[in-house]
Amino acid sequence: MPILDEKLGDIYDEVLRRNPGEDEFHQAVREVLDSLGPVVAKHPEYTDAAVIRRLCEPERQIIFRVPWVDDSGAVRINRGFRVEFNSALGPYKGGLRFHPTVYLGIVKFLGFEQIFKNSLTGMPIGGGKGGSDFDPKGRSDGEVMRFCQAFMTELYRHIGEHTDVPAGDIGVGGREIGYLFGQYKRITNRYESGVLTGKGLTWGGSQVRTEATGYGTVFFVEEMLKVRGDSFDGKKVVVSGSGNVAIYAAEKVRQLGGTVIACSDSNGYVVDEHGIDLDLLKEVKEKRRARISTYAETRSGARYVEGGSVWDVPCDIALPCATQNELNGRDAAVLIDNGCAIVAEGANMPCTPDAVRLFAEAGVLFAPGKAANAGGVATSALEMQQNASRDSWSFDHTERRLADIMHGIHDRCLEAADRYGKPGNYLAGANIAGFIQVADAMLALGVI
Repeated sequence: MPILDEKLGDIYDEVLRRNPGEDEFHQAVREVLDSLGPVVAKHPEYTDAAVIRRLCEPERQIIFRVPWVDDSGAVRINRGFRVEFNSALGPYKGGLRFHPTVYLGIVKFLGFEQIFKNSLTGMPIGGGKGGSDFDPKGRSDGEVMRFCQAFMTELYRHIGEHTDVPAGDIGVGGREIGYLFGQYKRITNRYESGVLTGKGLTWGGSQVRTEATGYGTVFFVEEMLKVRGDSFDGKKVVVSGSGNVAIYAAEKVRQLGGTVIACSDSNGYVVDEHGIDLDLLKEVKEKRRARISTYAETRSGARYVEGGSVWDVPCDIALPCATQNELNGRDAAVLIDNGCAIVAEGANMPCTPDAVRLFAEAGVLFAPGKAANAGGVATSALEMQQNASRDSWSFDHTERRLADIMHGIHDRCLEAADRYGKPGNYLAGANIAGFIQVADAMLALGVI
């Protein structure tokens, strides 16, 4: 790792001391601090006013018990979280994740990333994140409903359209958002559409919200290619994951002329050299909720590899769209050896620090998640706009807005990297551009 500026090193040491055992949070903070040396040298007011130190401490951390009853009548207990990290730019905004791996450190890492991601969109939204160690996999609709109702029975008192606006994340899709919103409405006796995003289209949701994160990642890569005078035409692309983000990233890649030849789930991956059949993939994952191996069993010419790494498949562009720290140094070395030219994070921090370092050393263009996967939260903010104005936009109009936002994020990253002596470095540019907007707002608002 590079040596931090002395003032930033002291802040990082304090983060480690105050947040023991939260490795993902430490990693997210370190990634941002690594980029800020030139910024604090040029703007000592940020350190003088303790802006960075304040940014690393959430404004509010909420942990609560979630008791619910399963189909057999047994009482189950899970833990719920909401970390409201920073509201300098607007109400806290960020998803809810339901997954067994969720603990405070994961939620804080996600919330910290969300600050900068939301800032990069240019929209008036702050950063937050939440979730639970509840696992919806294998649970009946009734069990998921009862869990969501119990979760919202506590969460409702902490959220609101002008305070904190949750959305979905891993394990929280349209079904879960519906149950959560229903319970919020039941408790508060208010039809407050703007309190949650990711809602169904018939009751306040936005067109393109399902597709937004995947589409947005690909729009960002399209701009990266344009800078090089290139396009998706003829490019072979590997996407990790086979959930919402991966499926719609693959869909947009195909629309722009590329070919997605592999995708994965937690058990293994499939390779389809003729191009992943998106209709079949959606049938397997969205309707049947089956494992990715079912795709290979159904699709002639596709092969399934149990275990292993999807990054062993040679490609021109890699889109990690599954979960944090899924692509390590070994995977990065294989991608580099196989001639991969661009890596863009569709998930939150899916590349380990070793992987990011190797990409930089090899000249592989790397787009961090806080920039490349900001399409989801950007479209959530568009949903908030529609709810506030009691309006509804067409798919094409919303997609154009999303594309414009992603193009703007791309340009802001490059401009900030150039301005602070790191030309072409999307990681540094994203961290710097996202930070400066929040930092300036914090200075303007005083010490709060």
